[in-house]
Amino acid sequence: MKIRRVYEYALQREHEGKRFFENNAERMSHAAASGIFRQLAGEEQKHIEFIESLLRSLDTEDAGTQAITALAEEEEDHFAQRADSEMIDQTVVESMIPDVAILRMAYLIERDFAEFYEGASRQAEGEAKTALAALARWERGHERLFKQLHDRVFQEYAEMPWGG
Repeated sequence: MKIRRVYEYALQREHEGKRFFENNAERMSHAAASGIFRQLAGEEQKHIEFIESLLRSLDTEDAGTQAITALAEEEEDHFAQRADSEMIDQTVVESMIPDVAILRMAYLIERDFAEFYEGASRQAEGEAKTALAALARWERGHERLFKQLHDRVFQEYAEMPWGG
């Protein structure tokens, strides 16, 4: 497996994800939902910087690779936990009904990222395996958040009387 190509592809996808979250943050009808998308764009920026450091580590053989491994082992689910505790109340769910399609897309993007990183991790070795597994864990946390948001908003929508 050509790990450089995996990282370059991952970097491109993370940039696309960041743009999706930035663009849709402006289109979300509820301020709290918009805030979650802005925060996630910031999280995607961290992924971009992490992958850029992985690419740099391929070009050098310095001690920076130890820092990459340490960073990869950190848990990033604090974002999902914080968003979950702050965002999901009934008034937010009700106001997000117009955004259910955007939430579905966010969920699918995060699921796709997680599956890509998990697949690449299974084929990688050493530090690359550790880094890709960390990215997969981070994306699974984001995926869970958006799945939960989508499902709650969709349930609220499904239970609304005809005509809203």
